[in-house]
Amino acid sequence: MGNSTRLSDTVHLLATVQIVREVALRKGEDARACLSSAAIAASIHTNPSYVRQLMMTASRAGLLVCERGRANPVLGRPAREISLLDIYRAVEKEKPLLRLDTHINPECNVGIGIQMSLGSSYDKVQKCAEECMATITLQDVIDGFYSRMGRDSLPD
Repeated sequence: MGNSTRLSDTVHLLATVQIVREVALRKGEDARACLSSAAIAASIHTNPSYVRQLMMTASRAGLLVCERGRANPVLGRPAREISLLDIYRAVEKEKPLLRLDTHINPECNVGIGIQMSLGSSYDKVQKCAEECMATITLQDVIDGFYSRMGRDSLPD
């Protein structure tokens, strides 16, 4: 099983919602045409139903406010108050970043011992990653976008 892109796709979704709103506001334009699930799906390079699933997940976690049938999502709280850890927990729940291989020979003491040892190491990696993710906000991602693309750039 490959790595999930749900975290990066949800960050992309949330950042797009905020960036499109900010740029449209500065330009005096209506952002709704760029905030449909189809428009966001084109940016993520996926399908609109997947984007709607991510929106629903983010909405349940209080990260996004959506109205069914309307292309008008808004962040559930300021981007500086949404951490990568918040988004990770919303979309991946308790799924760890790294997985142990569970298909080892149950009668091999070496294999069992390695997996147990590796499990402890993976737990440390998970803890460190979560601590770091808690310090990075959605606003940091948005600021990084603006520093690379400019303040009036809309996400493609």
